[in-house]
Amino acid sequence: MSKTIIYSVNVMFGDCDPAGIVFFPNFAKWMDASSLNFFMQSGVPPWRELVKTTGIIGTPLLEINTKFLRPATYGETLQIHTSIEEWRDKVFVHRHLIQRGDELLCEGREVRAFCMRLPDDPDRIKAIPIPADIKALCC
Repeated sequence: MSKTIIYSVNVMFGDCDPAGIVFFPNFAKWMDASSLNFFMQSGVPPWRELVKTTGIIGTPLLEINTKFLRPATYGETLQIHTSIEEWRDKVFVHRHLIQRGDELLCEGREVRAFCMRLPDDPDRIKAIPIPADIKALCC
């Protein structure tokens, strides 16, 4: 397991369905934002800088799993507790616990890969081994 970084979200009226409950795709949007925030808060340079120095374009999403436990509504502040649950050769599993205070609302897992463009076909990307320096920053 890695360190845990907390990302806060203020739920807005537009994040909710007509019943005033957060529309489920917004949880995926917030987990995606928390994923990037995790790396930035761990000291990893922004992707736009890494692409210039290492060729890494980011960590595209390969798989997502979400379990909803309780609803949320506008006017609330949610905390997304993000950590890396597992490191593999070319991919990692981000774990997100979305809470309202101490109350767990949603659990999510994302499988992501560090990727770069193919030199001979820049329209395509490929997964690369996770750089040791980035992994060290996240532990």
